Amino acid sequence: MAAEELAPRTYGNFRKPRTSGLRGLSLGTTLLLFAGLVAVVLTTLASLWAALCLALVLAVVVAPLALKDRHGRTVMQRGAVRLAWWRTTSAGNHEYRSGPMGRSGHGTSELPGLAAGSKLTEAQDGYSRPFALITIPSTGHHTVVIACEPDGAALVEERQVDSWVAHWGQWLSALGSEPDLVAASVTVETAPDTGVRLQQEIDANSAPDSPGLATAMLREVLATYPAGSAQIATRIALTYSGAARAGTPRRSAEDMALHIGTRLPGLTAGLSMTGAGAAVPMTATELTEAVRLAYDPTVAPLVEEARATGGTGLTWSQAGPMAAREAWDHYRHDGAFSMTWAMTEAPQGEVFSNVLTALAQPSPDIARKRVTLLYRPHTRAEAARVVQQDYKNALFSAQQSQIGHARDDAEVIAARRTTEEQAHGHGVIRFGMLVTATVNSAAELPEAAAAVDNLAPAARIAVRPVYGSQAAAFAAALPLGLVLPLHTALPQTVRDAM
Repeated sequence: MAAEELAPRTYGNFRKPRTSGLRGLSLGTTLLLFAGLVAVVLTTLASLWAALCLALVLAVVVAPLALKDRHGRTVMQRGAVRLAWWRTTSAGNHEYRSGPMGRSGHGTSELPGLAAGSKLTEAQDGYSRPFALITIPSTGHHTVVIACEPDGAALVEERQVDSWVAHWGQWLSALGSEPDLVAASVTVETAPDTGVRLQQEIDANSAPDSPGLATAMLREVLATYPAGSAQIATRIALTYSGAARAGTPRRSAEDMALHIGTRLPGLTAGLSMTGAGAAVPMTATELTEAVRLAYDPTVAPLVEEARATGGTGLTWSQAGPMAAREAWDHYRHDGAFSMTWAMTEAPQGEVFSNVLTALAQPSPDIARKRVTLLYRPHTRAEAARVVQQDYKNALFSAQQSQIGHARDDAEVIAARRTTEEQAHGHGVIRFGMLVTATVNSAAELPEAAAAVDNLAPAARIAVRPVYGSQAAAFAAALPLGLVLPLHTALPQTVRDAM
C-alpha cells in the first residue's frame, strides 16, 4: 500500500473518436465504396468489359479518399489544401499591407486574415474589474482573455500537482455547462527578457549616495542578468456565442459584455485551485500590446518603456502588422518569421503531469514561442451521444476481424471506460494544439523547426507544419477566440466525408 501511495499518478485515455466506416474509412467513403461495388456487380450482367471499366473508375475515385499519410490526412485533403493555396496566391491574398500603403486607405494597422474586422471594447465585471471583449462579427463570437501567473511546479510535492491537475480537469468539465460558451484556449508564451523592467526597478530603488561597490555590482547585474532569461505569459481565452436564439435577435457586444461580466468572477475564482495563480481579466490596452508584440517582437523594449511612463496608447486598429507575407511553410510579419505546427496525435498511453513541460518552456533556438491548447467542450447531451457512438464504432471495428487484435480490444476497453466516466458526470471536451515558433530571420527557421521536432516526441505528441495556412494558424494560436472549424472553406459534411 505504501508503494502504491508513493507512485506518481499517470494520465491518459485521450481518444480520437473512431469512424463508423469499414477498416478506418469514413462513413461517406464506405457508402460510396459499397454503392460502387453493387454497381459493378450489376454491370457484369450486361458486359464484363463495362464492369471492369466501372471498377477502374471506382478505384480512381475511392483511392484519394482512402489513402492516408502518417498524420491521417487523405490524398483528397492534401489536394484540397494545394488547390486552396494556389487560389490564394493567384489572387494575391497571401500578402498584406496596412498603414498608408494598405488597400483600406484608413492608414491603420488592423489585424489581417481571420481576425480582420474584429472589434475591441472594454467593460467591467461583477468585481468592477475592467476586461477587454473581442468581437468577431463574421461568427458572432465574443471573447474575454484572462491573464494568469502560474505558481510553477518547482519544489512542489507530487500530491499538490495532482490536486492542481484534478481541479483543472473539473474546471474544464464545467465549461460544458457554461451558458453560450463555444470554445476556450490556453496560451503559454515565452519571450526573451529585454531587461527594461530590471533597469527601471534598479533606477527606482537606487540612492544617489550609494556606495561605489554596490553601484558597480548593480551595473554588472543589469548587464548580465537579462542575457538568456525569458518572460513567460499564460493567457486563457473564453469564447461565447452571441448568435440569435429562438425568437430573439443576435445579441450585441453590450449585451454579451453584461452576460460575460457576471460570469467572470466565478470563472477566475475557480482557477485559483488549478495552480494558475492570480487570474485577472486583461484590459483592452494589455491585450492590444500582447497582440502587437506577437506580430512585431522588435517593439518589445519600446512597449515596456512606454508602460513605465503611463501606457503605450495603442489602439486595436494599431495591433496588426504593417506588412505580412504568407509562404507555404512559414509566415513573415513585419521584422519576424514564424512557423506553426498543429498536433495530429495526442499523447498515447499513460503520461505524467509534466508531459508538456519541455515543450512549453523557453527554447534557446526559438526567440518567441507559443504553445496553445484549443478546447471545444461538448454539452451534456452531446457528450452522451458522442461517447456512445464512439463505443459502438469501436465494437464494430473489433468485430470486423475474425482474429482478435490486442489494439482493437484496448480500443473497446478505452471507449467503454469513457462512457462510464461520462455517465458518472465527467465532461467530454475536444482539444487540439498549435505550436508557433518565431525567429528574427529566415535563416533561423531550420533551427527552430529542428527544436520543435525534438520537443514534440518528448511531449508524446505528433505534430506537422500547417502547410498552406500559416497565417490562419498564427492568428488561431493567439488569444483572439478564433474557432477554426467555423472559418474553413469546405462545409462540415464534405470534411466528414473526407
